[in-house]
Amino acid sequence: MTIKAIQEEIIDEFSMFEEHNWDERYQYVIDLGKTLPLIDEQYKTEENTIKGCQSKVWLYGKEADEKIVFTADSDAILTKGIIAILIRTFSNQKAADILAADTHFIDKIGLKAHLSPTRANGLVSMIKQIKMYALAFDSKNQ
Repeated sequence: MTIKAIQEEIIDEFSMFEEHNWDERYQYVIDLGKTLPLIDEQYKTEENTIKGCQSKVWLYGKEADEKIVFTADSDAILTKGIIAILIRTFSNQKAADILAADTHFIDKIGLKAHLSPTRANGLVSMIKQIKMYALAFDSKNQ
């Protein structure tokens, strides 16, 4: 499935909730975090910690069959849900596709606008780190 198709799927899922009912949306994000496959403990290192997040977030990416496979975890339930959305969107995709992808779907579901400023900064840092992995793998393969 393409990044764009996954993003559209996520937008559709969030459209099930009333636009102004953020309690339900937050609960859905938390529930998504509970489905996140656990990152191997060996990757919970300072090197894999995303800088700029209020809570601890670990992100690890490896290449498999010319695609990047991400795993992640967080010590905060809402943040874990946010990284789960990003992992679902960008894991198992080619580096060039990740680099070319926009993240407007985050605005369309209203997530960034309804986060505290520190969590919104953390979201930006998560996306930046995913793109950095893609850039590293893309340049390595050229």
